[in-house]
Amino acid sequence: MASKRKRGQKIEPSFDGSGKGALNLRPTARDRATSDPKTPKKSANKSPKSAKSKRTATSAKGRGGAKGRSGANRRQKKKTSQRSSGFFGKLIRKSVYWGAVLGIWAGIFVVGLVGYYAAYLPPKSEWAVPDRPPNIKIVSASGELIGNRGDTGGEAVRLEQLPPYLPNAVIAIEDRRFRSHFGLDPVGLARALYTNLTSGRLVQGGSTLTQQLAKNLFLEPDRTLKRKIQELVLAFWLEAEFSKDEIMEMYLNRVYLGAGAYGVDAASRRYFGKSARLVTVSEAAILAGLLKAPSRFSPARNPDLAEERAQLVLAAMSQEGYVTPSEAQTAIASPATVVTRHTTAAKNYAADWVMDVLPKYIGAIDTDIIVDTTIDLNLQKAAETALRNGIATNREKLGVSQGAIVTLDTAGAVKALVGGVDYGRSQFNRAIQAKRQPGSAFKPFVYLTALEHGMTPQTVRQDRPVKFGNWSPKNYTKEYYGDVSLTRALALSLNTVAARLAYEVGTDSVIETAKRLGVNSEMTRNLSLSLGTSEVTPLEIASAYVPFSNGGYGVIPHVIRQIRTIDGKVLYARTGDGRGRVISREHVGQMNVMMSQTLTTGTAQKAKLASGRAAGGKTGTSQNFRDAWFIGYTGNLTTAVWLGNDDNSPTKKATGGSLPAEIWRETMDRAHEGLPVADLPGVGSTGMVVATPKPRAPRPTASVGARGDWVPPQAGDGSGGPMNLFKSLFGG
Repeated sequence: MASKRKRGQKIEPSFDGSGKGALNLRPTARDRATSDPKTPKKSANKSPKSAKSKRTATSAKGRGGAKGRSGANRRQKKKTSQRSSGFFGKLIRKSVYWGAVLGIWAGIFVVGLVGYYAAYLPPKSEWAVPDRPPNIKIVSASGELIGNRGDTGGEAVRLEQLPPYLPNAVIAIEDRRFRSHFGLDPVGLARALYTNLTSGRLVQGGSTLTQQLAKNLFLEPDRTLKRKIQELVLAFWLEAEFSKDEIMEMYLNRVYLGAGAYGVDAASRRYFGKSARLVTVSEAAILAGLLKAPSRFSPARNPDLAEERAQLVLAAMSQEGYVTPSEAQTAIASPATVVTRHTTAAKNYAADWVMDVLPKYIGAIDTDIIVDTTIDLNLQKAAETALRNGIATNREKLGVSQGAIVTLDTAGAVKALVGGVDYGRSQFNRAIQAKRQPGSAFKPFVYLTALEHGMTPQTVRQDRPVKFGNWSPKNYTKEYYGDVSLTRALALSLNTVAARLAYEVGTDSVIETAKRLGVNSEMTRNLSLSLGTSEVTPLEIASAYVPFSNGGYGVIPHVIRQIRTIDGKVLYARTGDGRGRVISREHVGQMNVMMSQTLTTGTAQKAKLASGRAAGGKTGTSQNFRDAWFIGYTGNLTTAVWLGNDDNSPTKKATGGSLPAEIWRETMDRAHEGLPVADLPGVGSTGMVVATPKPRAPRPTASVGARGDWVPPQAGDGSGGPMNLFKSLFGG
């Protein structure tokens, strides 16, 4: 026992452990933050027992070392895994959180953007599907389609009228989820975005059929974010307001398919010459293939590309189950045939003329209408074929490149109208618009005027060289026949006699006669008028010949019989008889006797009809052979044929009695198949005039001087004189 300390003695603490009563405040391993709390405290003064225990533990550790290390490793891995899972868990939770935050803000941004651009649209109360532009369906006298006109170029068809594989072809290649989406196809949009991003260029579009319809109905075709968002808004509205079938029907009737065709019916008629109601599977695939690029995949311009695209459509239809694999293979093996004649056919000239005159009948057009015309398509095709073949065969020989044909019946109804050789190359309607010199085809108006002034077909005039002031008309053959009857002079188309007659009756009288019969163009008031130097159109001179075929009644040429809406409401129906009587019965008979001789003994013997029908007519050849005409008629029809060149260049001496007469004969022979035989009015079966007019006192005639110069009648005889000569020559 330690000795007692003295009273009051202080004992200072010591950190080195020396001295009695010292406190050991040094930290041990157990007190350190990094020590294992299970590790026992080490005594500063180790006993032999403790050392022995340590040796024993070490010995045990040696015996079970492997097992100890394995357990430690497992514990270490578990701790590492727990730390890793905790880290990734936190990362995922943070990602989800911030993703949700960003998604909300993105949604707010998109909604705001949509609302901003949607604000540019009209109020929803004013949204309405605009009416489809009206279609004008032009049909022949027998109801056959001539053509569709208007902004669309085709009829509006109901979905149930179409074969089911046509809309299915469109769905298969353009919008496979059309029946299930709500106006926007997220799957298709995502696929299109992925394809475009991976390819580095715009390969696919993500627009649905509904979006395409919205764009076609309401928006401009510009590529902007504003237009795309407005398109989406309108697509949602269409889906809410209309059924899928209604949307599909609107789409098929309005989509552009190339060549000016809007809607499947217009395109089907343009490429296949038939209604969309009648297309085959292969034709439907062609139409559906056009949607991607109407110009590039046009079967009329790029048939190989169009067929390649159609095969993709058929494969898509097979994948979707719209056709069986065997049906797809059959369609591929039998590709569609494109009808190119649709754009070249001459019936388009008639359709264009209808559109030109239509506003005069009904004014503005705001609904689909049907125009019943007077055109006979069989006769139309016959005239077109005759003109094409004739020019194709004689283009180089005669130097002619263009022509026109007009055929009218006895009431003035236009039965055929060919405005040129190829409508596809030139839409200029020469039958209606081209004014050309008729040449000797104008002479019947001179001879009729002479008859109305008291002459007869047997009246004799001298065919000799003649001179009117500085003008000396000459015959085409340069031959002169001396004294000839008017019948003979007209049949041989003698220029000197026609000029003499015009001088005798006066040019004013000739002009009055021509206008009374139907020539509306301006005519020069000089003697050269008698030889056809004043220009006319084929239509007007043909209509002026009709009174010779119908007994003397003037007509107004017309092509429209009736106009009605598609539901049957009649908007216009033709009434009226025309100009009334313009030639007396007796003079009709006399003219027909004279003009029939042109085909039997005169300049138009090549025009003699194979059937032997009675016919009359007159050839015409203008100055320098620039125009060649034949205008002839039977008791049923009147046809005018003109040949020449658009640039007014001379032909290689083409005359009216050559190719024009042959084309006229071919056209009229076809036109009269099945028609009853009809004599010319006023002419009996013997070819003589049935009724003879009361004779009038003949007007004084002129004589021919010793040198062959024209000696006019003396002033005061009512037929000539210096002043009348001056007026006739110079239009006074």
